[in-house]
Amino acid sequence: MTAKKDRFFKTGKITAETKLAQTNAAAKDIMDAEAAIRAKKTERLRALRLAQPVAEAPEKKGRLKSNSKP
Repeated sequence: MTAKKDRFFKTGKITAETKLAQTNAAAKDIMDAEAAIRAKKTERLRALRLAQPVAEAPEKKGRLKSNSKP
């Protein structure tokens, strides 16, 4: 069995447009995957936050007097 150059190396040239399209497709796939992960995490955290008991807001006190002398 002999190794041929065509088997290991591509003989055709890739145009700049083709390479750009491949790069754009790969970038969009990565961004879509990250967006899906982020949405899943957001939903999980929202569910955990809503499952916690609601804490009552502390009662507001009157204005504090400062200790500065005129």
